[in-house]
Amino acid sequence: MLAYMTAKDAAEKWSISRRRVITLCQENRIPDVAMLGNMWIIPIEATKPVDARTTRYDKKNPAKPFIKWAGGKGQLLPTIRKFYPPKMGTEIRKYCEPMVGAGAVLFDVLNTYEMDEVYICDTNTELMNAYTVVRDNPQKLIDLLSKYEIEHLSTEGESRKEYYYQRRAQFNDEMQKPTKQNSVLRAALFIYLNKTCFNGLYRVNRKGLFNVPIGSYKRPTICDAENINKTSELLQGVTILTGDYTTVVQYVDEQTFVYFDPPYRPLTKTAEFTSYTVDDFNDEDQIKLGEFIKSLDAAKVMASNSDPHNVDEEDNFFDDLYNGMNINRVSAIRAINSKGNSRGKIHELLITNY
Repeated sequence: MLAYMTAKDAAEKWSISRRRVITLCQENRIPDVAMLGNMWIIPIEATKPVDARTTRYDKKNPAKPFIKWAGGKGQLLPTIRKFYPPKMGTEIRKYCEPMVGAGAVLFDVLNTYEMDEVYICDTNTELMNAYTVVRDNPQKLIDLLSKYEIEHLSTEGESRKEYYYQRRAQFNDEMQKPTKQNSVLRAALFIYLNKTCFNGLYRVNRKGLFNVPIGSYKRPTICDAENINKTSELLQGVTILTGDYTTVVQYVDEQTFVYFDPPYRPLTKTAEFTSYTVDDFNDEDQIKLGEFIKSLDAAKVMASNSDPHNVDEEDNFFDDLYNGMNINRVSAIRAINSKGNSRGKIHELLITNY
């Protein structure tokens, strides 16, 4: 007769978190586990499963963000990695991204490290719904996206525009009455629009309705089934929250790496692109965020933002705001400006408290 231990006992035995043990049980990665009431019990002779990331990580084709996002960090990842805190994956066992966007840094961390706990959050309800659907219902999502891809690519010119605006109107209608029943449909429409709209922007009007026009892509990839499955696997066990960045404070401690990627402070008035939700993110919001970041002194914290010195050497807005923290100026490529001659190398800020 098998002898059993609790998830807490297994966590202590294997030097991982209780939450991680529960996730392993839910993923059927521990043989002969059972439920006793609402509690998982594990055979006492069970061994800790091999880190799944060592067997599923494809260095040539790793999981990547399933959407495009203004200010996404894909191009800057090699630089950002150099600024990860020491002891990632050992003493740093929790990851938190309170303004997740497309999650380039999130997926890099998930591809690379075995975290005990991961928390992501954003104010964009439809974005977080898409994350949840990718995690929980990838095949239903793939089925819908495949349909949209076939229908979109089978049209041209005005017919394609008409199809796009029909899907946009459908998305605006569905997101005004969000339910569990329409969550997959909303996520599929959200991703379809993201892949086919102008520059992959997410912008809404004052009524909260998505209003980005169609882009000029000839054959966009709308359904990347392989990547959706990879990201779905990585998101298992990730806690997905909807709310502002303060929502995560209860999960942050000395074992946590927290990365903030807020809407950037515009370098010029014409560079304004902070309207991801109904409300803009202005200087007052930047100051509030800065004060919150400095309050998380127990955790390891990194934040990204624009560098005002690109246009005005006397503008020390962030130098003053983050006085006492490490302010690193790194090279980046601007890709948000609609004018081609305004795209090029500039500096961005990586601010850390370590």
